[in-house]
Amino acid sequence: MTESAQVTLAETPTDKLALSHFAHGTAILPELEDGQFLVEVKYLSVDPTIRGWVAHDTYLPKIAEGEVIRSLGAGEVVASRNDAHPVGSRVSGLTGWQSMVIMDSAFPIPDGVSYEDALSVFGMTGLTAYVGVLDIGKPEPGQTMVVSGAAGAVGSVAGQIGKILGARVVGVAGTPEKCAWVTDELGFDACINYRDGSIAAQLREACPKGIDVYFDNVGGETLNAVLGQIRDHACIVMCGAIANYDTGKLPPGPANIVNVIPRRARLQGFIVLDHYDRARDAAAAMARWIGEGRIKTRFTVTEGLDSAPEALLGLFSGQNTGKTLVRL
Repeated sequence: MTESAQVTLAETPTDKLALSHFAHGTAILPELEDGQFLVEVKYLSVDPTIRGWVAHDTYLPKIAEGEVIRSLGAGEVVASRNDAHPVGSRVSGLTGWQSMVIMDSAFPIPDGVSYEDALSVFGMTGLTAYVGVLDIGKPEPGQTMVVSGAAGAVGSVAGQIGKILGARVVGVAGTPEKCAWVTDELGFDACINYRDGSIAAQLREACPKGIDVYFDNVGGETLNAVLGQIRDHACIVMCGAIANYDTGKLPPGPANIVNVIPRRARLQGFIVLDHYDRARDAAAAMARWIGEGRIKTRFTVTEGLDSAPEALLGLFSGQNTGKTLVRL
């Protein structure tokens, strides 16, 4: 018998997420069936989308009370009845917040790729940024691209891809330290601190010719400010809206949405699960750009399975820089 430590949903949140919404326990896993394999989880990916999963149906069903918190993770196969995933191989997939998990499908992690990178630039984070910028936003050389959540997992990579494509990239982040990292280390042309006065005024100064592409990770006031300053035929890539996730209610719609009409702009939302066909291309591009020093990453790592709920809450107070992971 195999025992697995688990974090489950104790209570469905109706307002702000709290540690009390989670429970910690253990479970005994059943014997493997043909086609299954047992994974010892080494790392968990902590992503804003989990906030929606614990509250209501989204593009995936709501996590029921008592169920293990759904999340991506990575680890080592320690027992197997699946020839594609032998003992000793490393995989990533939907492990959930648990120390051991039985799986029937996963993505192999190639030799030389760390668990951290497998869950970031070579995982859903990198694929999200790649698809959002290259396939949807499509910034052209010399155009102005704004990225909110610029010091976060997806935003930091998206902005760097924009620079690779020749755009002038302006980030939006929440502290002077994050803004400095975005410009000094990642190469963004500018970064505004949304806590440092009017977002709209700061954007007008940073983007005097207006905004051609907006990669939106936060929604809220930043989205509204950008909509007021878009250029003709602008594209707004709707990737996330973290500013609205932990409020318990939907905010009013952005007043400047009407500007989309005279500017003939395009707003497009997307879910990375629809774009697995681009995963191979994205991974190859990331490997090349990392090798050339054109993509850089940073991780915020907490220790131990029990720290996962606190790590998730930290996303909504801006405690992370780069990708948030839990190391088991």
